[in-house]
Amino acid sequence: MKSILILGAGLVTRPLVQYLLKHDFRVRIASRTLSKAEKLIGDHPNGEAIQWTVDKKDELRKMIGATDLTVSLLPANYHPLVAEMCIELGKNMATTSYISQAMKALDEPAKKAGVVILNESGVDPGIDHMSAMRIIHSVKDKGGKVVSFMSYCGGLPAPDANTNPYGYKFSWSPKGVLLAGKNDGKYRKDGKEIFVPGAKLFSHFWHIDIPDIGQLEAYPNRDCLGYIDLYGLQGISTMFRGTLRYKGWCDTMKAIVDLGYLDTTEKDWTDKTFVDLGWQLLGKKPSGDLRTAFAEKLNIPIDSFILNNLEWLGLFSREPLPLKKGGVIDIMTARMLEKMSYKNGERDMIILFHHFIAEFPGGKKEEITSTLIDYGIPHGDSSMSRTVSLPAAVGARLILEGKFTKPGVWVPVIPELYNPILDELETMGIKCKEESKKL
Repeated sequence: MKSILILGAGLVTRPLVQYLLKHDFRVRIASRTLSKAEKLIGDHPNGEAIQWTVDKKDELRKMIGATDLTVSLLPANYHPLVAEMCIELGKNMATTSYISQAMKALDEPAKKAGVVILNESGVDPGIDHMSAMRIIHSVKDKGGKVVSFMSYCGGLPAPDANTNPYGYKFSWSPKGVLLAGKNDGKYRKDGKEIFVPGAKLFSHFWHIDIPDIGQLEAYPNRDCLGYIDLYGLQGISTMFRGTLRYKGWCDTMKAIVDLGYLDTTEKDWTDKTFVDLGWQLLGKKPSGDLRTAFAEKLNIPIDSFILNNLEWLGLFSREPLPLKKGGVIDIMTARMLEKMSYKNGERDMIILFHHFIAEFPGGKKEEITSTLIDYGIPHGDSSMSRTVSLPAAVGARLILEGKFTKPGVWVPVIPELYNPILDELETMGIKCKEESKKL
């Protein structure tokens, strides 16, 4: 029986574990919190829970050496360490995270060791790559070329669970969501490269209509220009990857950024309240009404919905801060997690929307869209957990069953990977709807 080591037992791990156990693999979960791993395994005879922390490198090496494949669901900065050990020990690996430069540098060593390291096998990145490449290759097979590609993805509350003024609830790492709001954006529009510094990310958004959902906000998701070569779209006029949110998110988050609430500098907050924090961020001694001071700082009306949203979060309250030490971003993480978590039985929703313009011989043009709208299961797995972890689970199965054996550091943009993974996901109800029309 082939064995799989899963590092981490977080919010997205359960569907991965259940899929692999269902397909008769031995699954070992190593987690800092043993109870989380034990809960995921249950009483399954082929499962094992292990208490482990990332500082125990000798234990990690032993676990990897005793396993056929390792799935790392650790924070992304740990993936290269795990990959180096996998290469050293001749073991395969999969992650759902973006490939870092450190991971890219392991491509040749992996090839020499005969090791497969599959990355970006989640939803975004992951299903977005695979569903896009299926269309891109189809266009090329017909003699055409893609001249414009705009891709959007968002993890949101389902409309029936959209019950707070932010239009957002946390289905994965809360701090990760906030840190993503500090990333620079870069894309190409009509042949012109556009750079958006992280500090202005939430000022740079527009609205887009999503079939069956309505109008949402879209803003840049990191630097997408590297995907031009990866997707084989050299010379493309427009290339964009963006994040989707309900209306009002960007204006509110811009205020949060501008006020300094995403600062990562660790400080002592003993005996401080949210009001104290607000005045400290303004660099002023308490004087008058904090809401009025914020309105003046942001140059917005005192009755702005933005200030209403900050008040709903409790930022004007005299409640004690949830942490005694940490960055302001850590305080915000704790507060948002308290106020913006899913209640029992509420559904989340994943939206993935691709928009292509393709040109064909004879001057013909075609508009192609691909839409994935997936909902969480009430009292069951979230859509985020399913769409993030199941592609990695299917990818791991392909590797372990010898159906994908090309060594190296991979992203699933080749037919040998994306076709079987997308086909398997369809059997689990995760399916992209493709439509096209002539222009």
